[in-house]
Amino acid sequence: MSATRLDGKACAEALEERLKQRILESKLKPHLAVIIVGDDPASHVYVRNKIKSCERLGIKSTHLELSKETSQEELVDAIISMNNDDGINGILIQSPLPSHLDEESLTDLIDPQKDVDGFHPVNLGRIVQGRLDGMIPCTPAGVMEMLRWGNVEMSGKKAVVIGRSFNVGMPQALLLASKGADATVTIVHSRTMNAKEECLNADIIIAAVGRPEMVESDWVKPGAVVIDVGINRVEDPYHVRGWRLAGDVHPDVGEIASLLSPVPGGVGPMTVAMLMSNTVLATEIQHNRNGESNGQ
Repeated sequence: MSATRLDGKACAEALEERLKQRILESKLKPHLAVIIVGDDPASHVYVRNKIKSCERLGIKSTHLELSKETSQEELVDAIISMNNDDGINGILIQSPLPSHLDEESLTDLIDPQKDVDGFHPVNLGRIVQGRLDGMIPCTPAGVMEMLRWGNVEMSGKKAVVIGRSFNVGMPQALLLASKGADATVTIVHSRTMNAKEECLNADIIIAAVGRPEMVESDWVKPGAVVIDVGINRVEDPYHVRGWRLAGDVHPDVGEIASLLSPVPGGVGPMTVAMLMSNTVLATEIQHNRNGESNGQ
């Protein structure tokens, strides 16, 4: 058996086409503001990719670039200003931030209806309640979109999520178990005693732990669906750059699984596409809210 490639890039392109139509029909003009602090090269690449996606869709983007010496108070002021600006629909703080900044409290400060990352406690709490009509973290939402796009049956299936981060693993488990998806979900983490056995029993595996090629072929039962969320830089003397990108899943899993998302080109493009989707949704929610407050 050789796994079919679950192409995140193609899935993202299909979603972008639907978003273009949605923006055109609504006649709204979404506006995403991105805050980046410091000079981390990877962060700047990610921000450029997000800006390019905005340009393709006709979403206005504002890019606030701040020095690594920026204080917590300065960032607080910037976020409050964006919260109060009716012309800005989505706010994103690019991670990671310099170590002297408290990212959690800054995230808590963002207006939940402008929190297009979906990390605000209000938005995470709504997922627990099964209220999936708001801002959902982009990577787990992207995984769900890929599974549906790939016609993966989830109802009644055993799903294992490897990793329990607040922004990927935990919301991913909740989404898989939510009404409409209806998977039976197990979370595997660093203290799990029998991680390999849990995975071997799974119909669907979502690997989001940040350990290169941790999930090997003997962890996966034949025909399982495997989504690789991880993206890791590993040393490789055979590459010109001296390193290569690797997921959390070993390439040999492709000989066992029925569907496997590639790295790169899998979940990554879908994460950006879901950010665009959240930005459009945020614009629609705010437009409806403002219309109601004006008695329309």
